[in-house]
Amino acid sequence: MALERDPGAKAIFVYPTKALAQDQKASLEQLLFSCPGLNHLRVATYDGDTSQEIRSEVRDSASVIFTNFDTIHASILPHEDNWRQFLKQVKLFVVDELHYYTGLFGSHVALILRRFRRVAAAVGNRRIQFVSCTATLANSGSHMQKMFGLQASDIVAISEDGAPRNQRDFLVWSPPLIDPSQPALGKASSIAEATSLMRFLMKRGIRVILFCKIRKVCELATKTLKADLSNEGRFDILKRVRPYRGGYSREDRRRIESDAFSGQLLGIVSTNALELGIDIGVLDAVIMLGFPMTIPSFRQQAGRAGRRSKDSLVVLVAESFAVDQYYANHPEELFDGKLDELMVDVDSKVVLEAHLQCAGFEMPISTGDEQWFGTAMHEICRNSLTRDKDGWYHTHTNFLPYPSRHVSIRGAQEEKYLVVEISQSSGNLKNIEEVEVSRAMFEIYEQGVFLHQGMTFIVKEVDHDTKVAKVARADVNYITSPRDFTDVNAIRTHRIRRAKTSLAYYGKVHVYCKVFGFFKISNKVILDAVEVDTPAWERDTTGFWLDVPKKTLNLLRSLQVNVAEAIHAAQHAFLIQFPLSEDVKTECKAAEKEYKVTESTRKRPARLIFFDSIGKGGGVSARAFDNVESILEQSLNVVSRCPCEDGCTKCVQSMACKEANQVSSKYGAIIVLEGLLGRESHHAQDDILTEPYTGPDTIVDALPVAAVEGIEVEES
Repeated sequence: MALERDPGAKAIFVYPTKALAQDQKASLEQLLFSCPGLNHLRVATYDGDTSQEIRSEVRDSASVIFTNFDTIHASILPHEDNWRQFLKQVKLFVVDELHYYTGLFGSHVALILRRFRRVAAAVGNRRIQFVSCTATLANSGSHMQKMFGLQASDIVAISEDGAPRNQRDFLVWSPPLIDPSQPALGKASSIAEATSLMRFLMKRGIRVILFCKIRKVCELATKTLKADLSNEGRFDILKRVRPYRGGYSREDRRRIESDAFSGQLLGIVSTNALELGIDIGVLDAVIMLGFPMTIPSFRQQAGRAGRRSKDSLVVLVAESFAVDQYYANHPEELFDGKLDELMVDVDSKVVLEAHLQCAGFEMPISTGDEQWFGTAMHEICRNSLTRDKDGWYHTHTNFLPYPSRHVSIRGAQEEKYLVVEISQSSGNLKNIEEVEVSRAMFEIYEQGVFLHQGMTFIVKEVDHDTKVAKVARADVNYITSPRDFTDVNAIRTHRIRRAKTSLAYYGKVHVYCKVFGFFKISNKVILDAVEVDTPAWERDTTGFWLDVPKKTLNLLRSLQVNVAEAIHAAQHAFLIQFPLSEDVKTECKAAEKEYKVTESTRKRPARLIFFDSIGKGGGVSARAFDNVESILEQSLNVVSRCPCEDGCTKCVQSMACKEANQVSSKYGAIIVLEGLLGRESHHAQDDILTEPYTGPDTIVDALPVAAVEGIEVEES
């Protein structure tokens, strides 16, 4: 309507990914072309892929631009003088997939939005209508209020879904026992069950997408599908199935998207890369291989099927993990469960200072800018920005010439390994994939199997200096699984805070990951164990830790409770109660080590430790440290009152646990949390529901960590 009434009006549409922006741009162009009087309007993409040669042309001639917050932060706002005329005419600012913006990234985006509103107001434009869209938020109005810095009275939440949709059936599929007469053999493979269901549907002409939680499972599922369809002679279906995930080249991803949209594909195996609303044509069914981490993700993935008024089917194939089994036994919570409120922290001093440095470059900051940045800005401006003789604050020289280049809103860009295929006949090299350094150590090791688009390759050579891995195509009947360990160690204490009778320590943390070998596996059977010599992955970050009291350790051991299980569960209990936990990690305990028959020489300190996600910055763990006592009390309250027997996702089972919560004791967590808070524990052996632990002890007393001079204990 704004574009129709005013030919000079401008609009900005913001999407979380470039692919989604491109997809929606094409849809809007088709819509405008069909509308009399609007088909002359120019729609353009303005993002990191837009060439320098046409940027000024887009700025001067486009009525609608499709972009992302990375570009607004690093390209548009820092050059507001070039964009001034455009910003004066903006009538509509649309943010799609609002639920995507949460945690540390969401906090950055919320402050970018405040910077945008500030600049727009300064050029005389206070009439912008802001629109946000989401299908998976229970509190969409309040989240928009936090993100945009608006008043509740300024927001109208439209919660009625007017999109056409026919019947959608949901099925929770729990794999059957391999042999009902021998339960000890366990259940059938969830990958085999999911791919079998997918084949069944595709043979009946039903278009289906199979969602997998991680890249490796995506490749394994594709490999299984290809093998089974080939064995059945269904090459007609095989040629219409494609995998899709991050790591593939841009050209490969666009080709798969195009094939899907045009209807050429019958089946897609994907990670959550296709969870967002890229239009890949009409899908009839969604299969989820394992619970997709969160209820919003479950609903988002389910929504990919049944568009355009068609009936649809959604199948959740439960894996053996505790989280999956919980929802298999309580399927009603997939639909009736309360959605967690998304959190952003615009008062974080680290994040706020970063954006005040950027804002000071865009326009000098005055006390009146409290309306955009809150009262916390005053102290930061006095301490960290440069004040001129008239009282205006400017960017500190350390951040010049372009402060936005010092502020990475998605975290530091990771280096990548290039995977190249060696041709068996000619010896020529072909680039097939890029793998982030943090993934490479687990996926690329000499003699190991590398999976790409459902095909198997053997890693022939890895050059860690040039970050190039050479692989050769090989049809093998096994996969490889890395044997690794991760140690998270407190290095130096910078702050100490009292939490009832315990002390919490904040400071420098060192993360050390090492792959020392791999298993060759076929049909869940280990064929061989191979040792490899690969460099460790090491990074320093910030975090905090609490040492388990000696008295608590003695009680756990006297009750024959596994100490590693108790500490691991207590760490998860703490993170579950911290609203910004997605940007904070902990040291997860691996079953392979904790339940070894022979005693491990790698002992870990009796310590709960938490650290900021590597490369993200933001100091989110400091926020948890500042509120450590109240979070501990809330954790104990929730865990002790939770009606579950062995732990669930509401108390000690973390959906983000990289070791699948296999090492966990709800009862032990209660004892640890009580000990940290100085509560008297009245427990007896008869209270324990699990079998007494009699195996080796992998936990030792925590030793003091060196501290900087002059630290005083902060009171809660």
